[in-house]
This record gives sequence, structure tokens and C-alpha cells, in this order.
Amino acid sequence: MNAQPDLLYSEEEEALRAAVRGLLADHCDAAGVIARGESDAPHDVPLWKALTGGMGLAGLLIPDELGGQGATHREIAVVVEELGRSVAPVPYLTSAVVATEALLECGADDLLSELATGTSAGALAVGLHTAPGAPFPVVRLENGALRGELTAIADAAFADVLLVPADDGGLYAVAASAATVTPQVSLDLTRPLARVVLDGAPGRRIGDAEPAVRRALRAGAGLLASEQLGLADWTLTETVRYLKERRQFNRPVGGFQALKHRLAQLWLEVVNLRAAARNAADALATGADADVAVAVAQAYAAGVAVHAAEEAVQLHAGLGMTWEHPAHLYLKRAKADSIAYGTAGAHRAALAELVDLRAP
Repeated sequence: MNAQPDLLYSEEEEALRAAVRGLLADHCDAAGVIARGESDAPHDVPLWKALTGGMGLAGLLIPDELGGQGATHREIAVVVEELGRSVAPVPYLTSAVVATEALLECGADDLLSELATGTSAGALAVGLHTAPGAPFPVVRLENGALRGELTAIADAAFADVLLVPADDGGLYAVAASAATVTPQVSLDLTRPLARVVLDGAPGRRIGDAEPAVRRALRAGAGLLASEQLGLADWTLTETVRYLKERRQFNRPVGGFQALKHRLAQLWLEVVNLRAAARNAADALATGADADVAVAVAQAYAAGVAVHAAEEAVQLHAGLGMTWEHPAHLYLKRAKADSIAYGTAGAHRAALAELVDLRAP
């Protein structure tokens, strides 16, 4: 009989959380994130360098012998959760998780070493909306060169290397400088999307696309739940804090019974999301029923994150509707995350297949 996983945070994970939260407190204030979103350079390069070069967090999933930390998805989930709490505009999920998982599947040790040290950032050239196991567009391979267009590629503008699937079934490493990367309009300005055009770009085949993309998207979807957890937890905590301070009829607004019930319901949803997200991270780390755990987490996470962000905007009243308050950042990230790596409906359908409970 298999032992039940321990989903509580270990001492090491709590220490990692404290370190990351302290770094974000110093480098990622809400006003700065809002300002970056309105600029032509939404990514926070100094914060990225602090996370990768200063703390070595880009290589958590990469083995020690390649310059990484040799950690597991549980540790990286803690980092992603904290980044979600700050809606940090860094390509951590896309590079340190999704691109890294694809490279691990292909055994591209040289590229992994570059990602581990933070000297290079990667992006998987598959649309952010693509669910694990779903079909994905490919480019043409003609006379050894790649030609085609791919859209909705997250953080492509920041990447140094693009991992591009081609019509011969291969996954190719392409220098970002060899592609034309054009920003696309995105609701979430903290995770910008781009159109990638390859017009005879040289590429190096590093492995088979299908298993690499499937593995990468599964890890992305599973750890996205931790980001959504961080987002929901911050919005709930901040909303409770605000309602304790805001007074109406000479009493704290948070004391009104109707609001207490709404916040209690949201708290229960966040607690359940924490269990689902932690289970997904643990399953990815151990390989035990990972497909099921990821599908369960993503079938539930989007609704909770969006609900928490909507409540934050509404319960902050007029303040929550202002551009200066960060509530809109969390709502935009929550809405964008709700379709990233597959919608909740797509994950419910996948879960039904996995557990053999298909609709009649």
C-alpha cells in the first residue's frame, strides 16, 4: 500500500519561501510592476538577475553536474507561488520550468547549463493556451532551415533561445536573434505574448518534439496552480486586511456578516486550492499519478484565482477600481492564467479520460 504524500511545507521549503519573499519585497513593489506594464520593457531584468544569478533559482530542476540545484518540483512550486503573490514580471515559469523540462526530456546538456546559471533564458515556442497532450502548431523544415509563424508565445521577447517544434517531428533550438519576435496585445502585461516568425532560420535538432512538449506543458500546468495559489492567497489576505481597516457606520466593514460569509467561502476555496497545487507539485516530483494530479489542480485553480481577484477588486470598492491599486494586476493575471496551459474545461475532460469517467 502506497504511503500518502506529505503535502505540508518542509523546513527547507519554508526557508526558501522566506528568502524569495524577502527578495521580492525589496525588488518587486506594486508601483514598479504597474509602471513596467505601461512601458515598452515589461520584464524586470534586475529582478530576474537577482533570482537567477544571485539566488541560483533558474536551475532548481537542473541536475548538479550541469550547474543546477538538483531540486524537485516541490521547491520550485514554492518559488512560483511567491512570484504569483507579487505578479512578478519575470519569465520564471516559461524558462525555469517549461523550457527547462523540454530540454531535460531532450537531454540538451549544454543549453541546460546556460539556463541553470541564468546566462540564458529559454522559451518553448508553443502557444501559452495549449494544454498538455493537445495538438500544437509546427513550422516547416526546408533544406535545413525553419520557416513559419507561431503565435501567443509567452516571454518570447525576453528569451535567448527558442525551442521550436517542426514538421519533421523534431524540436529545434533556435537563437532568438534569428527570429522576428513581434509583441502581441495581451490582457496580462506582466507576462507578455509575442508572434514568432522564422524565415529561413537555422536551428539545431535537440530531440523529438511530441514527448518534450507534452512533458513541458504538463509541468507548466501543474506549477501554474502554485502561481494561482499565490495570487489567490495574496488577494484574500490583502482584502481581509483592508476590510479590517475600512470603517462604515463607525465600525469595521469586515465585521458585516454578509462580507464575513463571502470571505469565509473564499478562504475555504484557497485552502482547497493549496491542497490541489501542493499535490500536483508533489506528483510531478515523484511521478506518481502526475497526469491526474495536474488535471485536478488545473480543473479547480482557475476559478478560485479569478474569484479571489474579483472579490479583491469589488471589496476594495472605489479604491480597487483605480489604476494605482495593484488589484487590477492580479485580476488580469488570474484571467490570463485561466486559459494558460489549457482551460479548466479542457483539464476536466482530460481528467474524465484518465479516470475512465467519460460523460454519457
